[in-house]
Amino acid sequence: MIRRRHLLGAAGAAAFSPAMPALAQPAGNRVLKMVPQANLTSLDPIWTTANITRNHGYMVYDNLYGMDSRFQPQPQLAEGHVVEDDGKRVIITLRQGPRFHDGEPVRAADAVQSLNRWMKRSPSGQKLAEFVDELSALDDRRLQFRLKQPFPFLISALAQVSNSPAFIMPERLARTDAFQQVRESVGSGPFRFKADEFNSGSFVAYERNPNYSPTPAGTPSLTAGPKNVFFDRVEWHIINDASTAAAALQAGEVDWFEQPPPELQILLRRSRNISIEPIDPLPLIGILRFNHLHEPFNSKKMRQAILPAIDQADFMQAIVGTEPGLWEHAGVFTPGTPLANDVGMEALKGPRSIDRAKALMKEAGYTNQPMRLVGPTDILAPAAMTQVAADLVRRLGFNADTVLTDWGTTVQRRTSREPLDKGGWSMILTSFSSFDFVDPSAHFPLRGNGLSAWPGWPEVPQLETLRNQWFVAPTLDEQKRIAREIQRVAMDELPYVPVGAYKSLTSIKKDLKDRVPGFAIFWNIKRA
Repeated sequence: MIRRRHLLGAAGAAAFSPAMPALAQPAGNRVLKMVPQANLTSLDPIWTTANITRNHGYMVYDNLYGMDSRFQPQPQLAEGHVVEDDGKRVIITLRQGPRFHDGEPVRAADAVQSLNRWMKRSPSGQKLAEFVDELSALDDRRLQFRLKQPFPFLISALAQVSNSPAFIMPERLARTDAFQQVRESVGSGPFRFKADEFNSGSFVAYERNPNYSPTPAGTPSLTAGPKNVFFDRVEWHIINDASTAAAALQAGEVDWFEQPPPELQILLRRSRNISIEPIDPLPLIGILRFNHLHEPFNSKKMRQAILPAIDQADFMQAIVGTEPGLWEHAGVFTPGTPLANDVGMEALKGPRSIDRAKALMKEAGYTNQPMRLVGPTDILAPAAMTQVAADLVRRLGFNADTVLTDWGTTVQRRTSREPLDKGGWSMILTSFSSFDFVDPSAHFPLRGNGLSAWPGWPEVPQLETLRNQWFVAPTLDEQKRIAREIQRVAMDELPYVPVGAYKSLTSIKKDLKDRVPGFAIFWNIKRA
């Protein structure tokens, strides 16, 4: 079993030595400083599924609808909507007042173009697009969906929190091809991105949007309710060395260290001024993703062969340590949510066996074909899981090349469909937020739509058929039945292997209160 490298010796001592960069603290009560989970390498939350870019998106942009912690949609930019023509016409009216950071009003035309771009990339948006006959602006404040048939999930789709949310940006930016990156960050959200201060790999800054128009409805809950801002400025300090980040937090030079490794959590707990708490009440999910386009994992038998060797405990304890209650076994849906089930999970439970996996690899025709594991060194969960996987493929006898880089390079590299001899990859590991895997709607890795799927590109028509059935299931019981069948197919075809669920712990100064749980959210939080 692989354990995370220990930082309690010399590294631990260095973490609390005075030899570290000084981070100036002007107007401390008006500035919130955080060490984020990873470097911000892309500014476009439609182009990439990276959590750090999603978090950036929620700083800058707003949605027509937000999602509360009960996964119910609530109005944000929208004032409300009406459903007509037996469910085949939906008209959404925008609130008066919201403006983009460049001073232009948010118009229905902006929303239409933004949604058209979003529907090309988001799993929820792609499904919605199948039902849409026409999406148009009736005037500056009203947009309408004309549907081929009723789609009861429409408003929930617009409120999805998962990666590639339906952010509204100016029409001129939303005209960018969905498969090309938007290079500007101009939204109508609670913060303005400081492009003049941005230094990827080092520093990101946001300032409070003085003209922000929060929804008057509801209470803050996940991405729903009023997004009231109590800091004039938020700074993200990219510090790749966890010991240095922990020292900065303890010294009061930053307020928030988003993902401290378990070894440093032990030290940080000793401080009366620092709280260690789950960033999300629900667990995050880790996955091992195959590239289905090239050998060796274009073979289902090869994907199945490694299952007897996979121990979810190894992967999860590499992230959170051995403290009880911080991880659990997981299938394809988030534990603790209605669709979670145990179908097919016998393949990942019970005694684990490297020898059994080797025998199955031989039966599947493995004859020393090369494979490449690609992963990061600078983001806690994917880096820890990649180290476990590197040891696993070595013990299984793969002709393996392990390539470790920064997270931004990993995210870029995983988009390559090239074979290995042209820089491609065979296996990656990453994790997703709880709300990404609550149901099939926004579940990127569960798609089986080939070259249109998330990197890995599995083609599993049966998964697509079941997903389509889930969207129109009339009752929760029927949705649960379909979810069990989805998991049965997924555990057979293996678009990916679930490697467990874990509580992501964050470290934050105790003088910060009213943090909205879910991810790194910067509205509502204030200094006591």
